[in-house]
Amino acid sequence: MSSVAIPAVNQLRTELGDFSSIICFRAIVTGTEDALGEKAAAIALIAAGRQRGKQLAEQLGLTGVGINSEKIVSLLQAALGKDGTRLCIIDNVVADGEKILVYCRETICSAGELQGSDRKLTFTLGAIQGVMEQVTGQRLRGKQVESVLRGGSFDVIELEVLG
Repeated sequence: MSSVAIPAVNQLRTELGDFSSIICFRAIVTGTEDALGEKAAAIALIAAGRQRGKQLAEQLGLTGVGINSEKIVSLLQAALGKDGTRLCIIDNVVADGEKILVYCRETICSAGELQGSDRKLTFTLGAIQGVMEQVTGQRLRGKQVESVLRGGSFDVIELEVLG
């Protein structure tokens, strides 16, 4: 894979750097679920992810490039993978008729969950949805259709265009 230049962002903390732990992220998720209920928390986390995804797409110059752009996967791998924020690894983005399938692994939302858990992607789903909305210029509805927690090889996000 070729090296991809990610726009520089000023470091937010001088000593600790810009990263936090999955343990803290999970505490935010479960605390939000306890305070708001599972459905309301999912809505809030997906919305937060969508906002982040839209910002990221703009930073990466992906706005309006279209789903068939070869640079989408490499830029998202660099920005969200082990050399970026470590939200997840994106292995593939596939346009399948009216749907877009995004194949992810090591998602922050699935990390540390036991096999068989009914945990669903929320923030990760929202972030991917936000990026793809900017890429396509269309409003999308996302849902998780496969999970590594329930026997899948990937966490798969399916996005469909809203009428």
